[in-house]
Amino acid sequence: MSPSQKAKEKQVAEPEPEQPGHDDGEESGSDVSDGEQTVIGSALPEASTPSTSSKKKKKKRSKALKALNAIRTGHKDGIPESLVNVVLDKVREGGDEEVARSADAATVRLALEQMKIKDVLQGKAGIGGKNKKDAGDHKFWTTQPVPQLGEEPPTSDGYIEPSKPPEEVRQEPYPLPKDFEWSTIDVDDPVQLREVYELLSANYVEDDDATFRFLYSAEFLQWALKPPGYHKEWHIGVRVASNKKLVAFISGVPLTVRVRENTFKASEVNFLCAHKKLRSKRLAPVLIKEITRQCNLKGVFQALYTAGVLLPTPISTCRYYHRCLNIKKLVDIGFTIVPPTMTMARLIRLNKLPDIPRLLSQGLREMEERDIPKVMDLYATYTRRYDMAHAMSREEIKHYFTSGGGQGPRTEDSWKIPREGQVVWTYVIENPTTHKITDFFSFYSLPSTVMNSSQHDLLKAAYLYYYATDVAFLDRSENDGRLKRRLEELIGDCLIVANQAGFDVLNALSMMDNVQFLTDHRFGKGNGMLNFYLYNWRTAPLAGANPIDGVPAGMGVGIVML
Repeated sequence: MSPSQKAKEKQVAEPEPEQPGHDDGEESGSDVSDGEQTVIGSALPEASTPSTSSKKKKKKRSKALKALNAIRTGHKDGIPESLVNVVLDKVREGGDEEVARSADAATVRLALEQMKIKDVLQGKAGIGGKNKKDAGDHKFWTTQPVPQLGEEPPTSDGYIEPSKPPEEVRQEPYPLPKDFEWSTIDVDDPVQLREVYELLSANYVEDDDATFRFLYSAEFLQWALKPPGYHKEWHIGVRVASNKKLVAFISGVPLTVRVRENTFKASEVNFLCAHKKLRSKRLAPVLIKEITRQCNLKGVFQALYTAGVLLPTPISTCRYYHRCLNIKKLVDIGFTIVPPTMTMARLIRLNKLPDIPRLLSQGLREMEERDIPKVMDLYATYTRRYDMAHAMSREEIKHYFTSGGGQGPRTEDSWKIPREGQVVWTYVIENPTTHKITDFFSFYSLPSTVMNSSQHDLLKAAYLYYYATDVAFLDRSENDGRLKRRLEELIGDCLIVANQAGFDVLNALSMMDNVQFLTDHRFGKGNGMLNFYLYNWRTAPLAGANPIDGVPAGMGVGIVML
């Protein structure tokens, strides 16, 4: 294959789709949860497509030199010294002596300010200005037990504030603005569950162009909000006092988190949403304080949450990737494009998948309740390889991998037709001879409303969930390519099942072992990043989109946030 052909193939494999995003959860009150945000990645703009042309390299070097030469000594700008030092080190390691000689702390500081890094650090803007939400100066987060932006990475892990006995926790709810009242949402009540569904459907996360918005089903919310040991008090709503209309919501669910060598009880905080007309009321900080109070009353003082914008302070950042399945529809709704060097027919042909999973002959089948103990053991052993993971109990394995399986019979061909209300798809490989569960994979359904299309009103999106294979436990399997090949086989069948089930796209993050198969399976690099946060817990950064301290990209993060 010629270099030009390789370039064309890369354009097909890496489209730039648009996908729903996340707000900061401070000013806008719309999210501290999962999903894609078309906003920020690292502190510096991402480079464009790599080029081997020496002219282009010289041009980039010349621009960098001119930018530095054009800047004069500066002023107080709010940019952390640690960030300036990191940039200086990178410039000096870059190998260009002319640029390195021109760089000093003052010029780098002003260069960062010129690129609006200050706004990024304060949550006011993403690279390219895509995040239009103004989070102020993070005044709320400076009062919370979270690492602050610019702090040096901790040398040891541990809590920031000690736990308190229940009697020392605030007993009364935090005050709300006039005309509003607190409400505990009973998700077992179909009427109240529908209220949450309607609030999220109309006001929750959407992309910057208002093209797509997450559409959570009642079945999804039941699955996500009622894991084993859930607390109804952690499903918190705000209503208008006069007519009882639900106008804001936040939730927490319990989980056990392992971060490196420490394991502790925490809450997964999610679905922070305020009605669009009430964003100026600053309900989000009050909601966050109230969910924190409710968790503290149950003896839980740590939390895990995600957001697409930069808050104080991420423990990791992962990038979104998308594997297009229904090419024509995705082009029609503006999720992706046909590259200039490509035709629609060729794009469809290059992304075509087989009709039948390849691993059926090796014992691939849908997970059943009898598989739970074996899947639990495989999951627990496999996820020890990650720096952060969800330590699941038997009941949690049953809930997250089987309880959202929908209504209807489970047959050998059930992968071809989704069941009514199905949220999660989980498949195992059972060795026909030993009956050992050697592998499993899973994905879940989270569609989005398409708001600007006359042809389609729904984007059927699947999200890669958990997977594992015992090949990882074989000696040197990560070094000799056996693990990579097995993962490619597993996710290849995952794509086939998702395609046969009628999904338009399969989304994934640069976490777990995903980096090993994303390129070969034609996942396109998305323009969204997802930041992971821990509340009241310090730890050194975890490898997500990039490797850190010898840990490969993705291997720091082993928890999938719904």
